[in-house]
Amino acid sequence: MPSPSFFSRRPPPLLLLLLSPWSVWAQAPAAAPATGTPGAPDCPEACACGPGGQANCSERALSAVPAGLGRRVRALLLGRNHVRALPPGAFAGAGALRRLDLRENGLRWVHARAFWGLGALQQLDLSANQLEALAPSTFAPLRALRSLSLANNRLAVLEPAALGALPLLRALSLQDNALSALAPSLLAGLPALNALRLRGNPWACGCSLRPLCAWLRGHPRPAPAETLLCVSPGRPMLSPLTAFSDAAFSHCEQPLAPRDLAVIYALGPVSFLSSLAACLVLGFVWTACRARRRRCCAAVSCPRRRPLNSGVGWASPADPGSPAAAAQV
Repeated sequence: MPSPSFFSRRPPPLLLLLLSPWSVWAQAPAAAPATGTPGAPDCPEACACGPGGQANCSERALSAVPAGLGRRVRALLLGRNHVRALPPGAFAGAGALRRLDLRENGLRWVHARAFWGLGALQQLDLSANQLEALAPSTFAPLRALRSLSLANNRLAVLEPAALGALPLLRALSLQDNALSALAPSLLAGLPALNALRLRGNPWACGCSLRPLCAWLRGHPRPAPAETLLCVSPGRPMLSPLTAFSDAAFSHCEQPLAPRDLAVIYALGPVSFLSSLAACLVLGFVWTACRARRRRCCAAVSCPRRRPLNSGVGWASPADPGSPAAAAQV
């Protein structure tokens, strides 16, 4: 009778004990739940999260920023929703966020503290919305911001206080708005800026474009770059912004030097005190003249003036019918 083969024998209990953990370890990765699924601790329920901390909430008909954002979320995509406003602390808990996409939401209002807590944010896209103005210090907390898009909105004025000091900002998109000029100090607060998109705005040729033209001359663009045009007041003609040299703005008013400002501030109080002293002197002279006149009249016994419409008892001495004339007789 042939002996049974090795595989037909029952393995010893010790061998089974050693092999059983291996089978469990081999099946553990397959049995573990997939990370980044909706409902995960750091993934909002309305979003689909993927590897690398990306939360895709685009085209979900959301009317507000979804709750449940955690520190593992690095990129938040909220494009093509219905988020009309951003209240204070709209992104609470997402302090590690690097990229935020809010394009095409019909966004109209952003609170000044909406982006508080996003000190690590590097890319912010607010394009294709309905923003008409931005509150002061709106982007002040975003000290690490490198790219900001405000394209295709309704901005007519962009105050420097809204941007604040963004030392790392390299790209700023302002195209397709209603801007006619930029404040002189706006570009001064962006020392690292090297890409500025401005097409599609009704720029007005004038002294207000002097800082912008100076910045464009200092940051030349490659040949296929966009051509920026401005409209001269009262003239139906377009002129390229790069064609204006610094000499073209020689007629513009120069800002006052610190010395001139100091003279103005010093002369203001001095002139006020001088005028006050002059008024006091004139009042004293006038009062002294009246007092002197009264003393002179008392010394020479000045006749008392007869008032108008005088009654009885104030008849003239020349009147023959008066009591004084009868007494003299």
